[in-house]
Amino acid sequence: MTFSPSPARRDEIRQSLSEAKENFDQAKDRAKEEMLRRIVEHCKRYQGPDASRSLGQFVLNFSIYAVLAGLMLFAVKSGYWPIALLLSPLAGGMLVKLFIIQHDCGHGSYFNNRYANHALGFFISLLTFTPYAYWRDAHNRHHASSGNLDRRGIGAVDTLTVEEYQRLTPMKQWMYRFYRHPSVLIFFGSPIYFLILQRLPMAGPTPYCDVYQGLKASQIWRSVVGLNIALVFFYGAFSLIFGLGAVALVVIPALSVAAWVGTWLFFVQHQYEDAYWAQKSDWDYTEAAIFGSSHYKLPTPLRWMTGNIGLHHIHHLASRIPNYRLMECYKASSDLLSLPAM
Repeated sequence: MTFSPSPARRDEIRQSLSEAKENFDQAKDRAKEEMLRRIVEHCKRYQGPDASRSLGQFVLNFSIYAVLAGLMLFAVKSGYWPIALLLSPLAGGMLVKLFIIQHDCGHGSYFNNRYANHALGFFISLLTFTPYAYWRDAHNRHHASSGNLDRRGIGAVDTLTVEEYQRLTPMKQWMYRFYRHPSVLIFFGSPIYFLILQRLPMAGPTPYCDVYQGLKASQIWRSVVGLNIALVFFYGAFSLIFGLGAVALVVIPALSVAAWVGTWLFFVQHQYEDAYWAQKSDWDYTEAAIFGSSHYKLPTPLRWMTGNIGLHHIHHLASRIPNYRLMECYKASSDLLSLPAM
C-alpha cells in the first residue's frame, strides 16, 4: 500500500520546495556579493606603482631583449642566420614582457607620473609596433565594457551570440567563422595585424557585427601616423648601418612570436565556457571582471615572461595594479585562491 498526499498537501509541498530553493539562491547571491566586496577591498591595497621596481623591471627586460636582438643581428651578419631564428622565440618572449609594460603604462599603473607612462609607453611601441595612444584608448574601452553585450566593440575579439549568428546571411556566417578560426585569428592574423594592420587608422566594425563601438579616425590617426613615422626613422637608421634584410630577419620573427603569444593569451582569457556576458541593464563591472576574465595558470618561467597577465580577473578588476604586484595580490586573498583556474 502506497501513501499518496492529497492535492492540497502536494501544493503545500511544492510551495515549500519553491521557497526553500528561493532562500538558497538568495543565500548564494548574498555570499557571492560579500565575496566580491572583500575581493574589491583587498585589491585596492595593491594598486599603485613602486617607481624603483618599475624602472628596474624595464631596464632588466629591455637589456635582455637588446642583448638577444644584438646576438641575432650578429649571427645574421656573420652568415649564421639559422642561429638568429633559433633565438627568435626568446626575443619574442621578451617582447611580450615589454608589451605588458607598455600595457601597464596605458593603464597609468607603471609610474605615478602620467607623462612618464606616456613616454615609456611610446618608446616601447617602437619595439612592439603597436601605436601606444590608440591601443591605450581601445584597451581601456575594452576594460570598461568587457562582458557587456550592448557595448561590444574595439579592443576585444569579435563575439556574437548564437541568435545573432543565426540571423546572419550565409556569407557573413562564413566570414565570422573564418575570422575566428585559430589559423586566421592567431597563426596568420596576429603577425599581419601587428606588422601591417596597425599601420592603418582603422577602428570600424566588421561586416557581421551589428553591435559594435569603435573609435573615430580623428582619435587614432595621430597615434598611428606618429608611430609609423618614428618606425621609419628608428629602423631606417639601423637598416642603413646593418642592412634592411638583416634588420628584418631579426625583427619580423621575434615580433611574430610575440604576436602569437599575445593574441593567444588575449583570446583564451575571455573566450571560454561559461564566461560572463550580460545585457547592459544586468551588467556588473565587478562580476564581469572576476567571472568574465580567466585565471590562466602558467608555469613560473612563462608567468614571469607574460608579466602575470594570466591573473586576468584581478587585472580586469583593478587595472591600476602593476604586473609585478598581481601575484602578491592573488596569494594574499583566500577568496581569490578559491576561484577556479584554467
